[in-house]
Amino acid sequence: KIDASGKSIRLEIDGGVKADNIGQIAAAGADTFVAGSAIFNAPGADRNGYADVIAKMRDAVAAAKK
Repeated sequence: KIDASGKSIRLEIDGGVKADNIGQIAAAGADTFVAGSAIFNAPGADRNGYADVIAKMRDAVAAAKK
């Protein structure tokens, strides 16, 4: 329906977004992601841990868009 509308609409997913499923979510059409606990509760949750999880998520989204 979004594509058919011809409008610039962002599809946001909030809840349950994690590094191991964000690629599937992106492949299904989402382009905006809310991932709080997946980042802040990650093993080694500190600045380096946050950056690692975010990098994995970005890589998964990029792979899904290829």
